[in-house]
Amino acid sequence: MTPKKFLEILHTTEKLKDATRHCTTSNRRTESVAEHSWRISLMAYMLKSEFKEVDMDRVVNMCLIHDLGECFTGDIPTFDKTDMDRETEDFLLKNWIKSLPEELGTDMSDLYKEMEAQETKESKVYKALDKLEALIQHNESPIDTWSENEYELNKTYAFNTVAFSDWLMELRKEILKDTIRKIDNEGK
Repeated sequence: MTPKKFLEILHTTEKLKDATRHCTTSNRRTESVAEHSWRISLMAYMLKSEFKEVDMDRVVNMCLIHDLGECFTGDIPTFDKTDMDRETEDFLLKNWIKSLPEELGTDMSDLYKEMEAQETKESKVYKALDKLEALIQHNESPIDTWSENEYELNKTYAFNTVAFSDWLMELRKEILKDTIRKIDNEGK
């Protein structure tokens, strides 16, 4: 890869710093997609000793690239995202990946296929961390920034996604305890 191509790729991915998500930080600042991707990557890195049978470096790679399609479409909250939104994002992302240097493009395509298939432990850990981080961030944000549907969603979301792992199920239960405490202390 030439330095010029490397910079072109970085300029595209920089858009994730400005692509805002539905959630806010604890200080009420709207979170960026890049911040979300960074934190799930950090989560994966920190869990290497909990998942010794999983290639956590591969999970970190999945976490780093999982929302690159949002460079082109922005973030649409999961409860608002339509099939048409997903198709558009996938189309634009696939076209961009085709423009990458061959080795990088092939590696990314392989990761995306694995993430989509949800058959490997690595892809399941990545998906669980993606969903759990969103719940954690909601619990950290002021409750008056939550939309009405999030009171129930924060209680039920992602249990099926973490069911393959006792450790992740325990984490999800701890997040639920935080959610209930937050609603009891700050809710309507």
